[in-house]
Amino acid sequence: MTTQALPRTLHITAMALPLAGWTLHTTVLRRRLIQAQRDPLTTTWRREAFTDRAHRFLERHPDEVVLVLADADRFKRLNDCYGHAAGDAALAAIGTRLTEWAGHHGIAGRLGGDEFAALTRIEPRHQDLRLEHLARLMTRPVPYGDGLLPLAVSLGAATPTGIGSADLPTLMRAADTAMYEGKHRGIIVQARPGHTRARSINGRREGRPGTSRTSTAA
Repeated sequence: MTTQALPRTLHITAMALPLAGWTLHTTVLRRRLIQAQRDPLTTTWRREAFTDRAHRFLERHPDEVVLVLADADRFKRLNDCYGHAAGDAALAAIGTRLTEWAGHHGIAGRLGGDEFAALTRIEPRHQDLRLEHLARLMTRPVPYGDGLLPLAVSLGAATPTGIGSADLPTLMRAADTAMYEGKHRGIIVQARPGHTRARSINGRREGRPGTSRTSTAA
């Protein structure tokens, strides 16, 4: 390198260093923002982040999507019998299994407590088999300590074709109602058009914990 070129090189390097630092800062900030949208226990998306992504997913694939809602059965009993750490292990397992089932192009979220949702793209001819696989997956005991924890999960599924709507709130209501229909039965119930007409109270399906039959239906 010539003596004349040295000042120019130093000037370019001096300009590049702040730019590189800003790029690194932006990357770190973006990662932190994404982490804040994740549930720390299950690593699934939090409710708001899941909902935002689900809306976009449905816009891109309105005809081949499957929405699943999952709810741990007798979760309080599991906590009482095995302890809260065991309950956390069960929730983490549900989140992991839903994420794996949804695949790289699908999304899974924790809606709150022991309630989860997953949305993925499956060709209609493969949907029944994939849903049966998920039902079997959710019955497998969870490794915990030196033993295994029993796991039971109620599941409801809804598709735009099955209920006649690609609207996310409608799909979620139908899947939730189907799941409630199969509660504690160890099967996955697929929503029908009638499941979209379930009554809701304060924005939640009637019969859900936290609803009151004396309240005005939403």
